[in-house]
Amino acid sequence: MAWYPGAKKMELQPESDDQPAIRPTQFILHSIVAPWTPQRTYEYWRDSTNLESHFGLGYDGSLGQFIGTETRADANAAANRRADGTGAVSLESASNLQASDPWTPAQVEALVQLGAWLHEKHGIPLRICRTADDPGYGYHRLFNAWNPSAHSCPGDARVKQFKEVVFPGIVARATGKTTNPEEDPMAGMTKQDVHNAVWRIDDVPAGSTEANKANTTWVPETFLRGTFENTVKILTMEAAQSAAISKLAQLIGSDVDTDQVVAAVQRAIADAVIKVSVDINSTQNQES
Repeated sequence: MAWYPGAKKMELQPESDDQPAIRPTQFILHSIVAPWTPQRTYEYWRDSTNLESHFGLGYDGSLGQFIGTETRADANAAANRRADGTGAVSLESASNLQASDPWTPAQVEALVQLGAWLHEKHGIPLRICRTADDPGYGYHRLFNAWNPSAHSCPGDARVKQFKEVVFPGIVARATGKTTNPEEDPMAGMTKQDVHNAVWRIDDVPAGSTEANKANTTWVPETFLRGTFENTVKILTMEAAQSAAISKLAQLIGSDVDTDQVVAAVQRAIADAVIKVSVDINSTQNQES
């Protein structure tokens, strides 16, 4: 089995040892429809399904390899392993939840490097596959035999990138017709790309409370949302307590019965809670 030196080895067992050998003749690109790191993709293959890809690619260009490229991986239906022993190398890449975003510049560079290595290591020919069995490079929805469920993977934006940027980049890199200059890692990134990369990376350890034991990593925006909701609860409680104390202080020594005191305190609390809600909503509207 072959391991790509540019990827972190995260070997899946027992698949890595138990699944049959292949002679790699194709490289097929996928989007995993989640903003996952290679580590999170590895955990999903390990814990949640009997499917897997050879590689996992994060938004930041980080690459993990789960199975050697000369062992079958089950991500491409009929292209996984054919009767003649040939098969496809597969890669799942982080995407948004609709698989509608383009690959980031860091992802594109990682794909180009890996694609050139696969040509050098396994002799995959530098062409886009002409048929489902034809050696070369492709993307998941290119042929029904690879994609019997007929979904759009890896998404329209990435298919366009594959044809115009990724595959030409692989050819140029493999044939030595281009250098690899340092690039601005933010070049070409949209606001949504940045948002996904920062706030939707599922790699932040969750709190250590009993309720979080089944879900050990959260996306950062979950923490942000939870902090806001808890802050609103605290402000509301504080306002209610302050209103109750103030009203009770006003009624000390006055000639009112208990029911009147309770009613007055309840009105004060209700007014204070409404004011907190109005203040928070007003602040949100001003900021948005």
